[in-house]
Amino acid sequence: MNAERTGKKQVLLRPISTILIKFLKIMLKNQYILSFQLVDDHRTGKIIINLCGRINKCGCISPRYSLSYKNLTKYFTKFIPSRTYGYVILTTSKGIVDHRKAMRNRISGKLLGFFY
Repeated sequence: MNAERTGKKQVLLRPISTILIKFLKIMLKNQYILSFQLVDDHRTGKIIINLCGRINKCGCISPRYSLSYKNLTKYFTKFIPSRTYGYVILTTSKGIVDHRKAMRNRISGKLLGFFY
């Protein structure tokens, strides 16, 4: 997020994890980043992210609150400013999904992070 504010086009992240990769795939699918590339340095690995200037705020949610389907909208209003844009990421039994897919499939899980 800080790199986008200063006008940078690329960001290098390390160390990487599978949760981070799935989080970035959701951001890529919703066109908040242009692309990302995994770089294997035989240690922990690195990710190069190409930014498009669309991210206003991005963060993780700690602790990872457990949610039921009934409480989903209560927590989404805490983290995203509007219903029309922004995403909250959940880890569920169906994998890591955004809140809109969780609402469609009527599944619950634990909160991971958000971006808008």
